[in-house]
Amino acid sequence: MLKENEKLEPLGNGVEIIVSDSYHFSTDTILLANFANPKKSDCVVELGTGCGTMPLLWTRDKVCKEIVALDIQENAIDMLSRSIAHNVENGNSNCKCITPLHSDLKDLKGKLPFGHYNVVVCNPPYKLSGTGIVNPEQEKLLARHEESCTLNDICEAASHLLQFSGRFCICQRPERLTDVMEAMRKFEIEPKRLRLVQQRLNKEPKLFLLEGRYKGNRGFMQVLPTLFIENEHGNFSDEMKEIYGIYKEGRI
Repeated sequence: MLKENEKLEPLGNGVEIIVSDSYHFSTDTILLANFANPKKSDCVVELGTGCGTMPLLWTRDKVCKEIVALDIQENAIDMLSRSIAHNVENGNSNCKCITPLHSDLKDLKGKLPFGHYNVVVCNPPYKLSGTGIVNPEQEKLLARHEESCTLNDICEAASHLLQFSGRFCICQRPERLTDVMEAMRKFEIEPKRLRLVQQRLNKEPKLFLLEGRYKGNRGFMQVLPTLFIENEHGNFSDEMKEIYGIYKEGRI
């Protein structure tokens, strides 16, 4: 089942995911999965799923009606497909609700039903194309830079997929907050819920989590209390223990 340079990473509650140096996940992924938190009755799409961490996290404790995990990279979809098979073989039938889809998010017409989904989620590349250090490895380049898609492309895809008042959830670096909100509104997704994430009290925010509603009324965005990853002693905050705890328990 495992290929060269791959390993199984526990996510908690007996769920495991195949990761590699090219395809893995970070705290940002876990925070966005928790922030989006789809209901059991929801139909969900993740744009740019990578190795499929968020869908697998959601199926630890529940089964959604439908989760489509989409990625432009065939290797990533192959890894997720094998992760699903591995978990089903080990007794987690919840994973059967996940459908891996190898596709460009700019080319979804005829592949997924438009106006059908309750929730669309994306942990996008954080850097603009041509900025910063460009990784020569294709998989890492696509994960970190807007080479294969832009924020406009992502928001346009979400607007096609979502039902009226469906939720679009995204995370990004704070310096790109204006870019994300502008792209959302361009495609009729109204920003409605914002949360900043800080490493600790004396540090500036390192991330934001944002939810928009497709064709939602303008204005009245809720700004939630800042999420602190660490407490004053440098340990996980109580909230991070709650969010991250099950995953950490799976590693013991």
